[in-house]
Amino acid sequence: MDLFAQAKSRGIQTEFLDGQGQRRVTDAAALKIILDALPPQAPGPFVGGPVVVRSGRPARTELSAGTRLPTRWKIVAGPQVISEGETTTRVIAWPMNLPLGVHRLQLTDASSTIEDVPLISAPERAFGGDFDRCWLLAVQLYSVRSARNWGIGDFTDLAGLIELAHHLGADGVGLNPLHALFDDRPGDCSPYSPNSRLSLNALYIDPEKIPGYRLDAVTRDTLAQTRAGDVVDYVAVARLKWRALRAAFDAFRSDATQRRRQEFEKFRKQRGSLLSHFARFETLRHKFKKPWWEWPEPWRQPDDDKCAELREGADAAEIEFVEFVQWTADRQLAAAKDRAHQLGMKVGLYLDVAVGVQSDGFDAWNEQAAISRHLGVGAPPDPLNTAGQSWGLAGFNATGLELKSFEPYREMLRASMRHAGAIRLDHVLGLKRLYLVPQGFGAADGVYVQMPFEALLAATAQESVANRCVVIGEDLGTVPEGFRDQIADWGIWSYLVMMFEREDHGPFKGIDRYMANALVTFNTHDLSTYAGWRSFGDLKTKRALGIDPGESDDARWHALAMLDDVLRRHAIERNDLYSVANFLARTKSRLLAIALEDLLGVVDQPNIPGTIDEHPNWRRRLPVPLEEIASKIDVAALKAATRERSRASD
Repeated sequence: MDLFAQAKSRGIQTEFLDGQGQRRVTDAAALKIILDALPPQAPGPFVGGPVVVRSGRPARTELSAGTRLPTRWKIVAGPQVISEGETTTRVIAWPMNLPLGVHRLQLTDASSTIEDVPLISAPERAFGGDFDRCWLLAVQLYSVRSARNWGIGDFTDLAGLIELAHHLGADGVGLNPLHALFDDRPGDCSPYSPNSRLSLNALYIDPEKIPGYRLDAVTRDTLAQTRAGDVVDYVAVARLKWRALRAAFDAFRSDATQRRRQEFEKFRKQRGSLLSHFARFETLRHKFKKPWWEWPEPWRQPDDDKCAELREGADAAEIEFVEFVQWTADRQLAAAKDRAHQLGMKVGLYLDVAVGVQSDGFDAWNEQAAISRHLGVGAPPDPLNTAGQSWGLAGFNATGLELKSFEPYREMLRASMRHAGAIRLDHVLGLKRLYLVPQGFGAADGVYVQMPFEALLAATAQESVANRCVVIGEDLGTVPEGFRDQIADWGIWSYLVMMFEREDHGPFKGIDRYMANALVTFNTHDLSTYAGWRSFGDLKTKRALGIDPGESDDARWHALAMLDDVLRRHAIERNDLYSVANFLARTKSRLLAIALEDLLGVVDQPNIPGTIDEHPNWRRRLPVPLEEIASKIDVAALKAATRERSRASD
């Protein structure tokens, strides 16, 4: 079988039309790398893949033509048999009362051929939220200034943001991803390029809130410098914070109360092997100072016995330190969530989930079957990115997920939902298919790889209901026909950006064109702020960087006129930010996000895609401190604009 036939048999699409309508065929050398990087896959003889059963809906599975009848089937969860039976036809009608969960389905036909696949018994839909319509204050947490933080926004600032959002009438705060980055590479600060989506970024910890920590004179004298700049000095902040965290850990080991020690042990037990493996990985990464696939052979796999061996040796304290840091971050984030709950906020925290991880990070090491480190997630060429995109992130693969009963994906969801009332899955199209680019090749030589879409939707619904967390799918751009209907049927919300809600770059869509189960916003972190958009600031910046902005000045003038037109059609005479907020607040969409940068009139956007060092991406700080924000925005105008979905507030 040649490479292209192999690819087709494994659900790999090697030929497609890109966003410019050009036919693309993957290079054969690139395809070989892709095939070699994916786990071996041989579709089973009877059902061929995972089976999904939805609560309250009849479910039937048709067996393949080669199945020898009668066929016995058994659904098991560990050692327990949940249900079993036999069919003399090629259709199995599944029981309606299966317990929710991811089980294993074992089938044996008359020839004694066996197949073992995941069976997901899922809720009918994801958690739908227990609110009608409300709005959220969207913030890049790192950007927050305050009189007391160390030059980067932190979890104590987050508690202050929750108080501010409550005062403004909002029901939650939306944040950039809080995933763990690399502590020894503080300059790699993109929250969308994480070390791990299962752990938290320690730079958001407020060291002064850790019991037993005392601010030393050297740190105190340095803080004035880190607080002063207009961009976050990640290197300086990391140096200060990691020194402080080690001091706090030393104080904990020598002076912690019995109650704190018990709470720490409880956290370690709750987080189990994931925390233990992460702590071991970080310890080994610092020791060997090279990618994990170049470590000594015994350490290249996350083995529990080797982990125990490491914990009992000279590195025991270092492992415990990593766990202590994660416990501290978790407790401070939980305190912010609890404050939102105390204030009666309907959503609390809305957290973003990155589409992938860095290949030399923890998740790729810990899940080597389910995450392909040789392949980068990206996008094919389109009008805005004519060369295509490779985001340098490793993503899940279908075979590995199925072999592990989707547990790696579910663990990622649980970690993200742990303290959130809503999450946004970046590039939700990746649940259906991923565009993968092999290392060493350009984005135009990628392939589309089909994912077990229905099974991933079912797993998402299961975790969403279990954690009472709304799931929003970032479904921007061109998506396959029927995709949005499918995710909506499972209760996953859409993500509507007003900038894109236009009729072929013409008129903006009216209020009645926005669906109910969606989060609506004017822009995103990758797009211009409102002030930048109105002033053409984004176009000027991109041109100065040598980037084609994808829009002419005439097209922007036309867009501004179209905005004025849609506002007037809805009896909104002005065109300031509060007018746009009023328009969006009147839509049926149940969540509205308003960016704090927009409320403060910031011109520069948080991130310009396609740039790394040319622009201070993920570094810009807000122009005013947290303590002064309420006095710098027109609170009365904001409350009037959002009155249809605002909570009663001070």
